[in-house]
Amino acid sequence: MKKIFIGGDHAAIEMKSAAIAYLRNTLACEIIDVGAYDGERVDYPDYAAKVCVEVLKDKEASGILICGTGIGMSIAANKHKGVRAALAHNSYEAQMAREHNDANVLCLGARTIGLGTMESVLDFWIRASFAGGRHSARLEKIAKLEDKCFS
Repeated sequence: MKKIFIGGDHAAIEMKSAAIAYLRNTLACEIIDVGAYDGERVDYPDYAAKVCVEVLKDKEASGILICGTGIGMSIAANKHKGVRAALAHNSYEAQMAREHNDANVLCLGARTIGLGTMESVLDFWIRASFAGGRHSARLEKIAKLEDKCFS
């Protein structure tokens, strides 16, 4: 069973609830919801940090972050060394994020995609796996950049 840490800001409440239900009921994932839990205004970097810290502790787990556009979450998530967060608007981007970039965090925009698209994105991202090969060398280059930039 795939373990997923999920978090979102106040703009993400409805989509996060729908994502949790879809991930549990359709894709049989174990979900750990780190918040936010209501529509009260919060700051997305706080929830990006909560998810990323957990994903970095558990290399078998993945993370999903949702805010209004997904942009802020992706920026904040990628500040964590070892996180490869990808913003996806469609199933092709989600699949490529996993297959080519081994994305361990998926970012979504609650105000930019509908619930049906979200389900398709989740489905393709969860079912895809890292292709390795030439993509491994590229990830090694990213890791070297992180070592240089985050030291």
